[in-house]
Amino acid sequence: MSYSNVEGSIPVVVAGALGAMGSQVIKTIIGASDCHLMGAIDIVEDKQGLDIGLELGLGHQGVTITNDLEGCLCQVSQVTRNSNHAVLIDFTHPEVVYKHTRTAIAYGIHPVIGTTGMTKENLLQLIEFSRKAGVGGALIPNFSIGIILLQQAAAAAARFYDFVELTELHHNLKADAPSGTCIKTAELIEELDKSFNQPKIEEYESLLGCRGGRRESGIRIHSVRLPGLVAHQEVLFGSPGETYTLRHDTVDRSAYMPGLMLVVRKVRRLQSLVYGLERLL
Repeated sequence: MSYSNVEGSIPVVVAGALGAMGSQVIKTIIGASDCHLMGAIDIVEDKQGLDIGLELGLGHQGVTITNDLEGCLCQVSQVTRNSNHAVLIDFTHPEVVYKHTRTAIAYGIHPVIGTTGMTKENLLQLIEFSRKAGVGGALIPNFSIGIILLQQAAAAAARFYDFVELTELHHNLKADAPSGTCIKTAELIEELDKSFNQPKIEEYESLLGCRGGRRESGIRIHSVRLPGLVAHQEVLFGSPGETYTLRHDTVDRSAYMPGLMLVVRKVRRLQSLVYGLERLL
């Protein structure tokens, strides 16, 4: 693999490079005039050593696919140490995202994490680790500008409603449920520090789980997984005589790219890990 640096542009490594999101990210980085691709991480065995550009139909890029994330980050950090610090964009799996993020910080590389499913405990550990290292990063459950607007609207509406349920719908290859985006929406609503959905009767489920997962605040979350979906979220408020519905639909992953590039361009100014795109807008 060639670890050449381009003066004045942002060096980028993409983990999960052959995935649905990762391949879209690779395309976006290659097309960005202020970024250059330095690494492509993926675990697909029969793709090791192949040029990522050729694999994705983007032409020869001189960047080969590797499953050695730490080795790649080590090489990139040595090349970029005295110039522009690099950025790791991660769209992989909940089981490895904590390790990937911590490894990037340890090498002085700024992590931009789109992988969801990280525990709150691990998130807090990474925030503290990044603060001590002085290496900024961002954990972003959703890079869509539209979903941020939905979340802000939901947080505002929650002041006037005592009953709310959330439904998130994703493709059936998504590993974690509920989605990080839906959890973030619930967290923003819960900043009001009030309880929701106080029962009016004694409920029971004849089918376990049919009423969804219940958070400590009383908010219920429902998860749907089907082929044909990309990413969708609905927030449904209710009060006597009316309902109020907020909905966002992502029909193509290109919707995430403007938000992603905004984070890539801002993350190197940070001194610790931040959680949520709204922190950078």
